[in-house]
Amino acid sequence: MTDPIADYLTRLRNAIKAGHRVVEVPASNLKKEITRILFEKGYILSYKFVEDGPQGTIKIALKYDQTNKTNAIKCLQRVSTPGLRQYVGYREMPRVLNGLGIAILSTSKGVMTNKEAAIQKLGGEVICYVY
Repeated sequence: MTDPIADYLTRLRNAIKAGHRVVEVPASNLKKEITRILFEKGYILSYKFVEDGPQGTIKIALKYDQTNKTNAIKCLQRVSTPGLRQYVGYREMPRVLNGLGIAILSTSKGVMTNKEAAIQKLGGEVICYVY
């Protein structure tokens, strides 16, 4: 596997399309931070880190609307890939869905959303768009 973040996003997309309630993904520090941001912004219901084996796993409970059974996440789009890294400064911060979605960035102060990075005047690598 050459891109573990793309694998993480693909597992989430596939679980959403299949209508699963819980998805398990192999853990890493970057994936834990992305999961934490998704939880804080209300895109997932809950998460739990399970320490089994050398790597561990992340169990993510997906969030669905009760009335029409739609998921809170409409789109997960990978931006920066290992073959083509995408960096932005704080002045050219991306706006996702005209401010309704979030972009997750890896900055020198850690992983954060585009809005938090713009407030702290930090640029970084754009990992993915979520809306």
